[in-house]
Amino acid sequence: MVVVRTQPTSSRTAPLSETTVIGWLHKNLFSTVLNAVLTLICLYIIYVVVKGLWIWGVADAVWVAKDRRECFDISIDGACWAGVIQWIDNIFYGRYPRTELWRVNLGGLLLVLWMAPLWLPRVRAKIFIGLSTVFLYPFLAGYLFAGGDKSLFMQVMVTLAMVCLAGNTAHAIIGVSSGRGLPDTLLRWLGKDQAPEATQRNTLLVLLAAALAVGYALQTGWTEEVVPWSKWGGMFLTLVISGIGIATALPGGIILALGRRSKMPVIRVMSTAFIELFRSVPLITVLFMATTMFPLFMPEGFVLNKLVQVIIAVSLFSACYMAETVRAGLQAIPRGQYEAAHTIGLGYWGMMGLIVMPQALKHMIPNIVGSFIGLLKDTTLVSIIGLFDILGMLRSVSQDVPWRGLHKEPLLFGAVVFFVVCSVMSKYSRHLEVKLSAGAKR
Repeated sequence: MVVVRTQPTSSRTAPLSETTVIGWLHKNLFSTVLNAVLTLICLYIIYVVVKGLWIWGVADAVWVAKDRRECFDISIDGACWAGVIQWIDNIFYGRYPRTELWRVNLGGLLLVLWMAPLWLPRVRAKIFIGLSTVFLYPFLAGYLFAGGDKSLFMQVMVTLAMVCLAGNTAHAIIGVSSGRGLPDTLLRWLGKDQAPEATQRNTLLVLLAAALAVGYALQTGWTEEVVPWSKWGGMFLTLVISGIGIATALPGGIILALGRRSKMPVIRVMSTAFIELFRSVPLITVLFMATTMFPLFMPEGFVLNKLVQVIIAVSLFSACYMAETVRAGLQAIPRGQYEAAHTIGLGYWGMMGLIVMPQALKHMIPNIVGSFIGLLKDTTLVSIIGLFDILGMLRSVSQDVPWRGLHKEPLLFGAVVFFVVCSVMSKYSRHLEVKLSAGAKR
């Protein structure tokens, strides 16, 4: 028998932790005289900057005032956050009707509800959930934001989106509670879980048809007031443009990258020319071309509003940059993976979808998220062509008569908003790398 004696470690924990911290500080910050001097200088600079920002932005700041003149009367040296607070709705929603803001908030809530199953560990079929988010959610959210009469195509797509959202939610609840999927649970409830495969498939198709019929009947009585795109603005407009650009960038980039690597000369040349054309000009040029030249190539009577033109331009631009990221990821996969896929009898699409592309995407995560963050920030360029995104609204604060000349506070507030959003995206990227073991040490 081996007896293991344990001794209390509480008395040794504090000295060990303190020793570790002191050792880390000495090794990284005070290892030499030069490092110690540089550390003290940097600490002094940080102290001065933080102290100045605290005094200007918090201690001497004005939070309640009716105009900028009153801010000066209260504190001439502090920040005037009262103007930002009064403009907060415009900064986030633009000129969207205040009585209809619930539609924007509901659209954001539906997006969170739609994508929540992707982060739940016991939920199955996450690829289908992600694809449905990309291809169906924009129709439901688009009508919710814009309103008006629905065409037959729009009615069908809204019905599909509503049924898919309800199915995804039920699927997620069942997955978390029991680990099973929605189809298996429905078949079990109906006593068809032991039936032949053809019977199970037909049963599920009948249930789907019934759900679509109910959804179509519900959406026919759903009509919202029209909100013209010219009233969209603020952070809401920025997220709409960048969100659609992000959602289309990866699929479009994959198609263009595969086209550039194709063995068919026509497809390869066209894909290469398309990618190089958009990558050779800045985004602002693409936006100007989309809003001025694009309508000239359309048939007579075919009119697209400026917002749709901008979204198309941003989507194509981001897809071309993403294509090069995807191509680099594909080139990082060893040739043996391609040969192994051919050996087990997989065709081209099976090889790419099951073997090559999943490995390539793991290596591309940092670059993909970096492109998404860059796209989010680049969408502020739409303010130059007359769209009032968040940057346009931040600039408008200083043009409002009561707050004329208020520049620093709105722009600083916008910088904080972008910093928070981009930091969340970056942190999630790192989490995804670790989860997929793409960034782990070998």
